[in-house]
Amino acid sequence: MRAIAVVGYKLSPLLLPKADVSATVEPNCDLHKRACAARLPDGGRIELSITPRPIPMIAPLQVEVKTAGLEATKVEVDFAGVDMNMGYNRPELAPSGSGKFASEAMLPVCVTGKMAWQATVIVETGRQRIAAPFRFNSVPD
Repeated sequence: MRAIAVVGYKLSPLLLPKADVSATVEPNCDLHKRACAARLPDGGRIELSITPRPIPMIAPLQVEVKTAGLEATKVEVDFAGVDMNMGYNRPELAPSGSGKFASEAMLPVCVTGKMAWQATVIVETGRQRIAAPFRFNSVPD
């Protein structure tokens, strides 16, 4: 039983995005219309862009994160259903220069059609792990 608890503890960061610092996302930003930004307490900035717009389900998405005021060593985006567990979906973004990171991703289909999502941008700097939670609803085709 103890072994199961230890394994669960070691794997929990994979399943639940943990962070040392949380960023404040700009209010009323709509990822279906434009990129959205989050501010860090020390003045740093994280911007998330998902295209195409509006954000579809079961279609390739281009995910881009731009950072400013911090030295990111690793960037991931954790896509999680707000009201329904949709499984592990956390692509790591590749660096593309000047604080930019990009990757392709895909939202799984939801049988109910429209669904609330949280895309948590996880930025590692070597000293700390930063989380910026962005919310949006997927739009059925």
